[in-house]
Amino acid sequence: MTVVVAVYNTMPYLTECLNSLIGQSIGRDRLEIVAVNDGSTDDSGPELDRFAERYPGVVKVIHQPNSGGPAAPSNRALEAATGRYVYFIGSDDYLGEEALERLVACADENGSDVVIGKMVGTNGRYVHQALYKKNDLDVSLYDSALPFTLANTKLFRRDLVERYKLRFPEDLPVGSDQPFTIEACVRAQKISVLADYTFYYAVKRGDASNITYRADHLARLRCTGRIMRQAAELIEAGPKRDAVFKRHFTWELAKLVQEDFLALDRSLQNELCAGIAELADDYFTDELRDSLDVKRRVRIALAQRGAVDALVRAIRDESTQGAPPFLLEGGRAFARYPGFREAAVDLPDRCFELVGEAVPGRLAKGTELLSVAWEQSGETPLIALTARLAVTGDTGSAVLRLAGKAMPNSADKPGARRLPAGHELPEPVGEFACQPTADGTGSVLTARVPLQAVSAKRGARVYVDVAGATYEIPLRARGVPLPLARSWGEKVPYRLSANVNSKGRLTITTAPLYGPSQSPGARLRTLLSRLKRK
Repeated sequence: MTVVVAVYNTMPYLTECLNSLIGQSIGRDRLEIVAVNDGSTDDSGPELDRFAERYPGVVKVIHQPNSGGPAAPSNRALEAATGRYVYFIGSDDYLGEEALERLVACADENGSDVVIGKMVGTNGRYVHQALYKKNDLDVSLYDSALPFTLANTKLFRRDLVERYKLRFPEDLPVGSDQPFTIEACVRAQKISVLADYTFYYAVKRGDASNITYRADHLARLRCTGRIMRQAAELIEAGPKRDAVFKRHFTWELAKLVQEDFLALDRSLQNELCAGIAELADDYFTDELRDSLDVKRRVRIALAQRGAVDALVRAIRDESTQGAPPFLLEGGRAFARYPGFREAAVDLPDRCFELVGEAVPGRLAKGTELLSVAWEQSGETPLIALTARLAVTGDTGSAVLRLAGKAMPNSADKPGARRLPAGHELPEPVGEFACQPTADGTGSVLTARVPLQAVSAKRGARVYVDVAGATYEIPLRARGVPLPLARSWGEKVPYRLSANVNSKGRLTITTAPLYGPSQSPGARLRTLLSRLKRK
């Protein structure tokens, strides 16, 4: 088999890359490494020559003037390749020892044209992991996470590559591997994923000089447009194309309208929005729009509309103030981003609506404990609590419950969670009211919940219905003054206390002031001692 290495100024990472290839368990007698030095100005060229001299017949080196990207050196390597399979690796990355042996065995045993081994990032490099949940020997480009893993760092049957004359577009400075990978996956009879071993380690260099990190906004926009238009020629309009293009709208195009968009001059902002609009007009179907999370969907829709001022406000406000509140209305929920129901923008409500999306993180960040105190109703102690919620509109479902245990599977959920469909909660106990805040950016929940004289520790959790789902939100209490612990009851004295647990959440504890085995005198002494400490 042939491993292709396109090289440009990647020392000292190149040495580790080459060592990981030479040390592969597949054996050097079955291995051909074709490395193309694309005009490096560091020691990459001499290092390649050193390996070629040390491993003749295994390492083949081609030197050429710099071409500006990995496409041209990859194509030159393909022209020199002789193996049954070809595998591409970045010259700053490295492989697990058994990677090539396992990939080739899978292709041989299953007749796979493309085999994808699990990748991980190192040194802070992000690698999408959804595709690697399990082994799948026959995965589709259209109903899996494969569109989010379009790098060429895969095993390809060379017969497939040559039969369809697959090559990398040499005029794309960014993303030149995507057209190659997309067409290979469209043409392949079988694509396999191996997730039970770490095959590939993707390295983020300390100087962040990887070409993807250096490209400017317009270059990335133009390259994405080229990639999408080429893919559109291979995949007919419909659900399959939507499945692939969801990646480009949620990843490449959405990245153009992040926080760094704010620092661009207005002419460049306009140009980027016009380019996004052109692609959105052609490929942003209603079904694809609804499949995006609301944050990205709104930004793409504002750019498509040319509402640059509203887009700038949406990005800036979310950066400085967090996500906007949700308007609950008739069982639906809308994110109140700039542009929502603004006549000058004129976007349909659907662009701002939660459509099958879970938002526990947003609700947790927007939920804030404001106050907590003890009250009394006759002989019954109450906890009186107020909390700010990031919802407005139909907030009648908002209640507080004091639960001894978290709901099933909630212990490992950060901040909040959406309860499973059909999950029934017990009727809330107490009095509740939810009113909009003075500035209209949220609501204030007030609750008065009776406390029973039992020995228990209970967490304070808010529950609210949003877009047909119920969310459980533990109340964080750090920084909020808590009432002093106090005793209650005459016949059976007990103690109430409000505390903050290790996760920063409010807990309420009730406990007897003395144990049942104590004598009356001992009970009195215990009671007096505890009262003195108050």
